[in-house]
Amino acid sequence: MTGSKQPPVFRHKKKTWLRVRQCWELYLFLLPAVALVFIFSYIPMYGISIAFKNYKPSTGYAGSEWVGLMHFIRLFTLPKFKVIVSNTFIISFMSIVLGFPFPVMLSLILNQLRSERYKRIIQTVTYMPHFISTVVIVSMLTVFLSTKYGIYRYFCDLMGAQPVNLMGSTTLFRWLYVFSGIWQHTGWNTIIYLAALSSIDVGLYEAATIDGANRWQRMVHIDIPSIVPTMIILIILDSGSVLSVGFEKIFLMQKPSNEAVSEVISTYTYKMGLQSMQYSFSTAVNLMNTLVNFVMLFLVNYIARKTSEYSLW
Repeated sequence: MTGSKQPPVFRHKKKTWLRVRQCWELYLFLLPAVALVFIFSYIPMYGISIAFKNYKPSTGYAGSEWVGLMHFIRLFTLPKFKVIVSNTFIISFMSIVLGFPFPVMLSLILNQLRSERYKRIIQTVTYMPHFISTVVIVSMLTVFLSTKYGIYRYFCDLMGAQPVNLMGSTTLFRWLYVFSGIWQHTGWNTIIYLAALSSIDVGLYEAATIDGANRWQRMVHIDIPSIVPTMIILIILDSGSVLSVGFEKIFLMQKPSNEAVSEVISTYTYKMGLQSMQYSFSTAVNLMNTLVNFVMLFLVNYIARKTSEYSLW
């Protein structure tokens, strides 16, 4: 019928295509990024299917035998499964809990410095370790904590004590991993908090000063509440990688003497997939890891949304 109104769905589609036609240059600039994500992130997801197959490179994805959940059952019945998962959780939990306060404290301290010169010097010194590669960091730990040479051996000789193999210790491995990571990344992680602090209205500080608030009170009642949303968002993002402990650093620090506490999901996946060539089993391990991270991200985001007004979605 002529003159009849179009359904809302068609009107919405018409408006959408009209906006696309009007801003086609912007969508053209966006196209390479979308294509890059699609090619390198979505198409490889087809490889997840080998977690449910007995994959053989000679037969390919389609020709490999379908075995269902066999690899997952094998994973959950492994004698060392609980040890691997617990090691991953403990190291990740320590990294989040112990590492999270340091960037916050450093950003609050830097924000209180009146001298821009000292502020830039401290920022530069604390940022620099972030650009040191993981291989160099582990090499530094190995050299400094060597029982034959280095700073650690020098202090032991100075104190008349017998040096202990710290890198091979099951007691100190996690602490070395966590605190070396804190030293490396604290300065860099303060950038986000400094950006949040720089957006605070100067009038709040002036009003607090007029009311008699000292520097500590201004920090507690103005600075910290202003970065709470940023803190919550970063905690949610960190929870999405709770089982994704850095492979390179763990693998480089791993020794036969500390393997009982250093064997995590990422190193186990590497050994099963590349060293033992058990491709299907290693894919199943990594898929389980990804699913747990996905669930943790949704769970922490749900808790944050229920307990506060800040969340990712």
